[in-house]
Amino acid sequence: MTLLSLEEIAVKLDSENSGDRMVGLASLRNVPAADAFPFIEKLLNDENLQVRSMAVFALGIKATAQSFPILVKILEGEPDYSIRAGAAGALGYLEDERALEPLVRAFYEDTDWLVRFSAAVSLGNLKDLRAQDVLLSALDSDEIVLQQAAIAALGEIKCIEAVDRLLRFVQSKDWLVRQRLAEALGHLPSDQSISALKYMAKDSHFQVSEAATFSLKRLADATTL
Repeated sequence: MTLLSLEEIAVKLDSENSGDRMVGLASLRNVPAADAFPFIEKLLNDENLQVRSMAVFALGIKATAQSFPILVKILEGEPDYSIRAGAAGALGYLEDERALEPLVRAFYEDTDWLVRFSAAVSLGNLKDLRAQDVLLSALDSDEIVLQQAAIAALGEIKCIEAVDRLLRFVQSKDWLVRQRLAEALGHLPSDQSISALKYMAKDSHFQVSEAATFSLKRLADATTL
């Protein structure tokens, strides 16, 4: 892909064609965050939902001091659930501990599963143990995708205390749940984790067995450092 100059990007972003505007946003990946922000900001209220979604996501990738308050405002007040979900996801990319509270509120209070899923994923990205309680509660969700997100996030925050609760998913009927568990246990060194991973290394689904084998190696390598 040919790199565009700032002037060329500006032309794309001002185009009446939504495809051009998306190309312009994508081209900002090679632009410093401070220079990219004014271009991103002008598209946060774009009439095209995909363009708006890309702009919101870009606030997380091209983080500046302005990103956090804007994303929280969108998460808490945007009518469209997909845009709220994008804001929740972008907050995780900031890796800003201040995002913990708005993400926890979104998980407990938002009515849409996609927003709650994005919030759970981002709580893992923050790698903050204070997210433990909300993520443990997500394990009891009726939505399998929320269980998947919570399992992965508990691994990301290295919540050793969660191992007992996680082990009930070893024989989940959903192979993606089992895969997320195998990956998470690789971040949670304990005798129980190792025992479960040895069992999962023989799983009938190859992606689960591969994840378990990799996690066993991760834990073994960690003990030799």
